[in-house]
Amino acid sequence: MNQPQHPAHRHPQPEFPAQDQPHPGWTGPMDPPPDHGEESYRGSGRLDGRKAVITGGDSGIGRAVALAFAREGADVLFTHLDEEKDDAAETARWVEDAGRRAVPVSCDIREEAECRSLVDRAVDAFGRIDILVNNAAYQMARPEGIETIPTEQFDRVMRTNLYGMFWLSKFALPHIPAGGSIINSASVQAYKPSPHLLDYAMTKGAIVTFTQGLAQMVIDRGVRVNAVAPGPVWTPLIPATLPDTAEFGKQAPIGRPAQPAEMAPAYVFLASPEASYITAEIVNATGGTPLP
Repeated sequence: MNQPQHPAHRHPQPEFPAQDQPHPGWTGPMDPPPDHGEESYRGSGRLDGRKAVITGGDSGIGRAVALAFAREGADVLFTHLDEEKDDAAETARWVEDAGRRAVPVSCDIREEAECRSLVDRAVDAFGRIDILVNNAAYQMARPEGIETIPTEQFDRVMRTNLYGMFWLSKFALPHIPAGGSIINSASVQAYKPSPHLLDYAMTKGAIVTFTQGLAQMVIDRGVRVNAVAPGPVWTPLIPATLPDTAEFGKQAPIGRPAQPAEMAPAYVFLASPEASYITAEIVNATGGTPLP
């Protein structure tokens, strides 16, 4: 029988070995390796027969959510970038090991046509979309100040984090039946922005507002819209976009970053029938950092 464990000690604590990767980053070189719930997540049929679409499902939170959804009984279509096809294959393997269908799709959600095509692909594959998880995001640290944020980066952050979410929600909604849900990935950055992630934090604040507004717009259709706001999470995006990862997550009161596996249960709950009275909510999973 598993004994309760101090939450600060359940996963690795900083300091971590120095490491750096080019964007978008990959799971394999990370030290310590991220935990997506491969050995720990146990499903109980909470999403049996559901059809899910997850952006950025190749690694990190997206992989953990795909794995959890599959073990809860859902088929999963997920996006990745061309450079992430090896990580995507690993996610697909875990989904299929759970006995569910995996559909990895290379997709750049910065492009409206690709978002429309992605929804068409999901409908062709599944017939409907029960759950849309807008999770893919881009960030790049600029500790030197706003003057050093190039327009090219600003555009990429906006189009990845906001445009893609907007387009996919717009195109998917006609295919989401009553009882379905949209779940967006916000962040602690929406409430406590780090200056070196100014443009990224700006988008996360917008995601909170979008979530709350869209939830009110579509509840009459029987569709719920919520978000999860993680604190620091140990994913490939971190060594690929931050200059110093040795003490990443140490600022959280819990004293360490989350593992992706610790985020997935929040997405499962919000997608499940147990959350039928919950919409327009932001579930904060910050390791103890108080948020409004």
